[in-house]
Amino acid sequence: MVKVTIDNIQVEVEEGTTILQAARKIGGSVVPPAMCYYSSLAGSGGKCRTCLVKVAHSSARDPRPMPKLVASCCTPVQEGMVVLNQTSHEVVEARKAIVEFLLINHPLDCPVCDQAGECDLQDLSFGYGLEETRYEEDRREFPEIDIGPFIKLHMNRCILCYRCVYLCEQLTEKREHGVLYRGDTSEISTFIRQSIDNEFSGNVIDVCPVGALTDRTFRFKSRVWFLKPMDVHRECPACSGKAVAWMFGEEIQRITGRKDRYGEVEEFICNECRFEKKSRADWVFEGPRKIKRQSVISANHYEKMKKPSIINPIEGTIEQSDNSET
Repeated sequence: MVKVTIDNIQVEVEEGTTILQAARKIGGSVVPPAMCYYSSLAGSGGKCRTCLVKVAHSSARDPRPMPKLVASCCTPVQEGMVVLNQTSHEVVEARKAIVEFLLINHPLDCPVCDQAGECDLQDLSFGYGLEETRYEEDRREFPEIDIGPFIKLHMNRCILCYRCVYLCEQLTEKREHGVLYRGDTSEISTFIRQSIDNEFSGNVIDVCPVGALTDRTFRFKSRVWFLKPMDVHRECPACSGKAVAWMFGEEIQRITGRKDRYGEVEEFICNECRFEKKSRADWVFEGPRKIKRQSVISANHYEKMKKPSIINPIEGTIEQSDNSET
């Protein structure tokens, strides 16, 4: 075990743990944002650079600072390391520059994007983005294409995080798509216009941090803040059968995998559960999904409603209800 200090908070972690994983053990604002890193996908990380942090002390043996900002998702901690995230002005300014870079080609079409309300880039642009772009060159433009019977690809929105590529390479039997070309001409696409139609292909929608890969069965049906997520499960021979049903009234609008507090899928689900089981009779309902309070999805969703105060006209007193708002 080694001790590392992140934003003046000390934590003890196992040797070989990355700075990002150590920060996640602390939680809160200490955790750097991550657009490409995915703990369950080997090789992910180091692409988007949004998790850059400043190492003020390399270790107890070598107290010198690292000369440049480092990617916290792929930098292991050392005994006595001191890391600055939100407490470093240099890190905050660098993160603003990274967000500006990611938004160079990404269109701000949040009002029509299915990912709006649960988009990592949307949150980053709100926290670190500029009011208007300084970019004056031509943006990259791609037509929308169907890369499978259930998946729509909006390459204009893609930030090349490689998550979907790693997922298909490690979760499925064969890899049917990847990153084509190099440099500013790089794009995600299928090989020779093949389609992604394997049994777990729908998981690329869940791992995509932006709206580049969307569910064709859910497109433009509703906004996520109008839906109520419910934890559900079913007996499935292909996967765990544990999912989230997004309800509009009594109708299931879409099915997704269950994600943790960092937006990573806990257990990947098959296409049958995701796209074909949209009836209430197909699922066993466990209860409402716990949503972070700061998320727009939790707006106006309450487990208990606070009853209004009752004014007693005779005694002139105010009676408060025992039920509290949660």
